[in-house]
Amino acid sequence: MPAFSDPFKDARAATGVMQCPFHGENITMILRHEDVRKAAKDWETFSSDVPFRVPIPSEEDVRSMRQLPIETNPPEHTDYRAIAEPFFQRAKDPEMIAKVEALLDGMLTGALNRDSIEIVNEFALPIQSRALTYLLNTSEEEADAWIGWGIHVFKVTGGEFKKGTVLEDYLAAKFDEVEANPGDDFFSVLTQATYRGRKLTREECMGFANLAFAGGRDTIIHTISCALGHLAENPGALEFLREDPKRITLASEEFFRVFMPLTHIGRVCPKDTDVNGVTVKAGERVSLCWSSANFDETAFPQADEVRLDRKPNPHLSFGFGTHLCLGAPHARLILRTLLKLCCDRVKRITILNAAERVEHEAKFDRKLGYDSLTVKFEAL
Repeated sequence: MPAFSDPFKDARAATGVMQCPFHGENITMILRHEDVRKAAKDWETFSSDVPFRVPIPSEEDVRSMRQLPIETNPPEHTDYRAIAEPFFQRAKDPEMIAKVEALLDGMLTGALNRDSIEIVNEFALPIQSRALTYLLNTSEEEADAWIGWGIHVFKVTGGEFKKGTVLEDYLAAKFDEVEANPGDDFFSVLTQATYRGRKLTREECMGFANLAFAGGRDTIIHTISCALGHLAENPGALEFLREDPKRITLASEEFFRVFMPLTHIGRVCPKDTDVNGVTVKAGERVSLCWSSANFDETAFPQADEVRLDRKPNPHLSFGFGTHLCLGAPHARLILRTLLKLCCDRVKRITILNAAERVEHEAKFDRKLGYDSLTVKFEAL
């Protein structure tokens, strides 16, 4: 059973757009690879300067502050991004790379020593949470609380929004703590950072931290789960990678392309805009449909095939243009490290039980990966 699907194929070929209601708001989805790239770069026509409305559905009910830097346009975005970028570049530091390798090696050892392991909650969620403590340069003990939040900070399994403000309460307490006793972690640096000659406000600090937790959580978890599911369902894939370890980088990019966890992201048109023949009124939203663009046959020959040596691979899973994902180096480090360790240590992965994850919307159902995936790892 495939862990992914492309429900946008017909609309992409016919008109390049699909109009779909989300929580009562009719949004025009941009589907073609080149159209999505152009729109992502054109921030004046398709604006991100819209608090709560970049995610789809919008998030007014689950957070109280603008996420930074993603919900801004240049030049503000450029200045905000410069504050957080050094932390996210830590994924390229040898010390952090070694920590991630040790974490994944230990997790894999534990999995190999068990008769079975549930990947989504027992394997991918702890990896994501503990690796994030390395990236944010904070205590690994913090990960225990983050693991308790589950797969998504704002949503429960099935996609409904959670009740309460667990993340905001945690962040408020964390910023109180580091203001009283600052260190060199992400939270402390934010309280000491300046933006255009002034200190960041508490709301701005919360906006940066909110995105750090919400943006790179379920995305990494589902990519790990989908990649392992694919290796299990295609026993020759691991041997293919073992034959030439240089293929691991190409394979990881192909997994990012095919197993794009985030279907799309929103932009608001400040004025009436024609989008492939559809008039989007001023103040209305479009979506940049990354998941459709990643299966556009004009950009990816045999787009519905998982080709672990695909090159070139101009996927849009980390966005495009100004808002290119800050967490991309971190995600790449985790997935490439996992694939290498599997090549070195795993003979076979067998699926024992799987519950498929499906995104249900008014105009499409999109399969992507698993709500749960129980497997057995067999050592080389």
